[in-house]
Amino acid sequence: MLVLTRKKNEAIQIGDDIEIKILGIEGDQIKLGIAAPKSVDIYRKEIYLDIQEQNNAAANLSLDLLDLMKDTHTDK
Repeated sequence: MLVLTRKKNEAIQIGDDIEIKILGIEGDQIKLGIAAPKSVDIYRKEIYLDIQEQNNAAANLSLDLLDLMKDTHTDK
């Protein structure tokens, strides 16, 4: 993991298309501005993990349904 120190109004550049700028610092929180192409999905980590969990659950449900349909079809 790369660790950088930045002050208010300073930024970091990721590749050619992504800039992350420190917009404000208030107590133990910072406010970030992220400039990236619309094709890049940006989520807070906890939201991203929740989406991944829901996607995995849906995929497992789909596999379970396929197995059930396969078992029902072979029983005939």
